[in-house]
Amino acid sequence: MRFPNKRIMEGDGKKMDQAPPTRNPFVHILKYTPLEKAKIAVMTFTLFPIRLLMAAFMMLLAWPFAFLATVGRPEDSVEPQCFWRRLVDIILKIIMRVMWFAGGFHWISVKGQRALPSEASILTLAPHSSYFDAIPVTMTMSSIVMKAESKDLLLWGTLIKFIRPVFVSRSDQNSRKKTVEEIKRRAQSGGEWPQIMIFPEGTCTNRSCLITFKPGAFIPAVPVQPVVIRYPNKLDTITWTWQGPGAFKILWLTLCQLHNEFEIEFLPIYTPSEEEKKNPLLFAVNVRRIMAKALGVPITDYSFEDCQLAMAEGQLRLPVDTCLLEFAKLVRRLGLKSKNPEKDLLEYGTRAMKLEGQKQSLEDFAQFLDLPVSDMLRDMFALFDEHEDNCIDVREYMIALSVACRPAKTMDTLKLAFKMFESDNDGAITEAELAVILKTALGVSRLSVSRLFSSIDSKDTGKITYDMFKRFVEENPEFDEEYLYVVNPQLQRGPCHQKKPSLSSLACLNLPGIATTKPANGIFCPDFSDGKTDGLHKKQN
Repeated sequence: MRFPNKRIMEGDGKKMDQAPPTRNPFVHILKYTPLEKAKIAVMTFTLFPIRLLMAAFMMLLAWPFAFLATVGRPEDSVEPQCFWRRLVDIILKIIMRVMWFAGGFHWISVKGQRALPSEASILTLAPHSSYFDAIPVTMTMSSIVMKAESKDLLLWGTLIKFIRPVFVSRSDQNSRKKTVEEIKRRAQSGGEWPQIMIFPEGTCTNRSCLITFKPGAFIPAVPVQPVVIRYPNKLDTITWTWQGPGAFKILWLTLCQLHNEFEIEFLPIYTPSEEEKKNPLLFAVNVRRIMAKALGVPITDYSFEDCQLAMAEGQLRLPVDTCLLEFAKLVRRLGLKSKNPEKDLLEYGTRAMKLEGQKQSLEDFAQFLDLPVSDMLRDMFALFDEHEDNCIDVREYMIALSVACRPAKTMDTLKLAFKMFESDNDGAITEAELAVILKTALGVSRLSVSRLFSSIDSKDTGKITYDMFKRFVEENPEFDEEYLYVVNPQLQRGPCHQKKPSLSSLACLNLPGIATTKPANGIFCPDFSDGKTDGLHKKQN
């Protein structure tokens, strides 16, 4: 597989001005100079402990004020802001500002003008890349969408309740519907409620692009104010993605910096058209385009689901520059991911096997998938047309589809691949065929497997079976590191999968159709749509 040289169709139905981003937005790799390492070492024993204690003290100091302000306050209505409650609000903003100052955020650059709640009841923030994105929340004391369990957290829960969040309950099957209705109620209150601040990306990225916006913030069909945030620091210790430094390491490294820059820009209010009011997805896409232009970054239809693909802990872990994220995006947009992937993979795998490796043209590929020829299908075809001879092997498509549909089941994918590539019904494949299988499963254009193949083919027969491969993997569970990544230096391995960001992420609900063992990020939740927007994919302006 390879990224095609031509432009790719994006979520707005138009061609991008550039090729899709080759940098995985869910991976962050920190590289230090010797001077930076020395500075961090010194700061660890001098500045870091002082700042950490100061931040903890500020949190403790804020708690009694937040507690007094929430005592006896109803959760389903807004009472008039009396003098002492307004005073507490000001005090808490000052305390939080001192806390951030102690953490090295000495000056916060603010551009533009924040709209009044009566003008825009929802603030949409992007890009979302860290728990430090909580800075705008504490600056404005805006409401957020959070999981209900958060209000029971010691100290933090009281501070959360003060900003009157919209709580989402995992135990309530109707939670998404109720959350949408509550946001609508607040958004249409004429400014009586505090503004709601939402991160529509739903998960943390490395800020290299804007990924798909979830429709939850746009379902109320009211004017929103886009807000973009930047961290223009030389060393990026802020970013907390799914693959990269862990939560405490990010905190430690950030507090070891003499100064941390943060910029927030309030863009003009965006009022939806009548078409956008009926189509939250269109509304979201158009707002995202405006925010991407202000940030100077590309947009891509990668989503939280692609994050799960990048994070899958199967026997083959994907490299940073994998093409499979682009492939998975096209699979979704073409509607090729079914509700019963096991059945469809078996059916299409059997059809692919009958072709016995015969190359297929674009028209043949469209017929194989029972789809019309379209620009989007051409983009998918180009991923597998490595030699640009206008023909592909659909077995490679089936391998990629299997990885996209069941990323954690590597051996099931490889078993299907062996079955499709076997010759003479002996269940065996050659070294060249193994190279094709593994490079497709990793989403890369070239891969050397000579060392791996010779280690499995101990009798030097020139062929190996799936059982031989499986036995080797069981004996060498880290085989991909030793036999693929070490041998192929062009493969860039992402950092270990260590954590589940993010404390300031808005995606605590599992996405429909995704079985995950990891919670979707942290305690803030944007994925509160009731699932009724699936049929809203109209042509976008």
